[in-house]
Amino acid sequence: MAKKNTISLKTAKKWTKRWRKMEGTYNAHRDCRAFNIPLEDLKGVIAEGAVTVRAYLGVHKRKIEGETVFEEKLIIVGVDAEGKDMISSKDGENLDPESDFIYDLTTPCPDKCDTESPLN
Repeated sequence: MAKKNTISLKTAKKWTKRWRKMEGTYNAHRDCRAFNIPLEDLKGVIAEGAVTVRAYLGVHKRKIEGETVFEEKLIIVGVDAEGKDMISSKDGENLDPESDFIYDLTTPCPDKCDTESPLN
């Protein structure tokens, strides 16, 4: 059963691969300072029994009004006591819909920034 704010393993793999491929030049012309992470996502990971969480960097590519837009993403997964991602994919493409969840509803700064924060 899909949970709110989750993405497929296929999407997560595509976004993280794109980040690794573009990272060398991506940061040279993008201004990503931070991410806003909904507590709902963190609570979901914690409820799975995670000891810690791991956040992978990714890039979502989409079209807005005919223009290609890239948006930075944090892809959040639970990590077990052995330090392993809590993802059990037998074929490397599909997640167990009852127990494996990859969360994403993060929004990058800019645009979702605290303009008065000393960290911005």
